[in-house]
Amino acid sequence: MTLAEPKPEADGYTPRIVTRIDGAVGWMIVSNPRRRNAVTFDMWRQIPAAIAGFMDDEAVHVIAIRGDGEDAFISGADISEFGRLRSTPEQVAAYDRVGREAHAAISGAAKPTVAVIRTWCVGGGLGTALGCDLRIAAADTRFAIPAARLGLGYRYPGIKTLVDVVGPANAAEIFYTARKYDAEEALRMGLINRILPVDGFDAAAAEYLAAIAANAPLTIRAAKLAIRGTLDRPAPEQQAAIDAAVQACFESEDYAEGRAAFAQKRKPVFKGR
Repeated sequence: MTLAEPKPEADGYTPRIVTRIDGAVGWMIVSNPRRRNAVTFDMWRQIPAAIAGFMDDEAVHVIAIRGDGEDAFISGADISEFGRLRSTPEQVAAYDRVGREAHAAISGAAKPTVAVIRTWCVGGGLGTALGCDLRIAAADTRFAIPAARLGLGYRYPGIKTLVDVVGPANAAEIFYTARKYDAEEALRMGLINRILPVDGFDAAAAEYLAAIAANAPLTIRAAKLAIRGTLDRPAPEQQAAIDAAVQACFESEDYAEGRAAFAQKRKPVFKGR
């Protein structure tokens, strides 16, 4: 499977989405190790084609998503691009549309999807993992959604997915505190399905995926449809209020302060406006 070639950076380094097929497992690898596999705008755009390729290949029974290397799963969106790509309402809308298309490709895949997580799983990276059916993680993994430290607004679908997985109380704590959780805490709240040992992680993950891939694909597909069918959506007026609150985040002084503090590696000072 081949994807459109992304543009390299000035020094020739190229963040990208890499795909490979190993037996009945289709691997989508988020490759930006210089930034703990932060996802660039170009990488978000590559994800739908990667998932579509696996869906078209009858030999692929399960789709696995992981980060490149051992330092991180996905650390979220590449915030270093935000000043250039998310500075106006129009830019935010365009960026969010591409992000929604990427997440919809993952969450809408008819085949089972598994997030294979190592070391760090933060922000949008955790959102990507939550879009998968299952999440397995190394014992030393840390999880966080630091939106409240950056002034970011999270769209309703991402919040609802988190609530569906861990419940409203745990989701509230994750967002309100913006703190890091270890793998044991993540397992207890249902954020992940299984903890795998650090030593021998790849082999353990391969065994887990092989067990799924060996089962009847049509049975799993029917079960996935039924499980996803139990999820509901808010009334239109509720959705409108949520969207307005999120938009206010991106138009706020706090959002500008959060980006500036991140770039300057300092603690932000938020004013609620």
